[in-house]
Amino acid sequence: MSTATQVTDSTFKQEVLDSDVPVLVDFWAPWCGPCRMVAPVVDEIAGQYEGQLKVVKVNTDENPNVASQYGIRSIPTLMIFKGGQKVDMVVGAVPKSTLANTVEKYL
Repeated sequence: MSTATQVTDSTFKQEVLDSDVPVLVDFWAPWCGPCRMVAPVVDEIAGQYEGQLKVVKVNTDENPNVASQYGIRSIPTLMIFKGGQKVDMVVGAVPKSTLANTVEKYL
C-alpha cells in the first residue's frame, strides 16, 4: 500500500515541481483535527492512483517557506501540481469522491 511521502522546504522543488507525474500535496499540521480526518483519504488516493500520481505531505509548522509561498491560510489544503505549476486546490477535509474527481482531471 502506497502512502504519502513527507516533503520539506528543501525537497519540495525536487519532489513536487520537478516531478514528471502530477503531484497531490497535502498541507497539514499535527495539531489540526481536520488534517487527521483527511489523512486516511489522502493515503487511499495514494494507493488508488499509484504510478499515475505522486502524493506528498508538507507539515506547515516545520516548513513555513513552502506554505507561505503558496499562500496557505487554512489547513488541510490539498494542492495539485502538474508540470511544476499549481493547477488546482481543495481546502478542508473533503470526502474521497471529491478528492478523486479533482485528481482525475489531471491524470
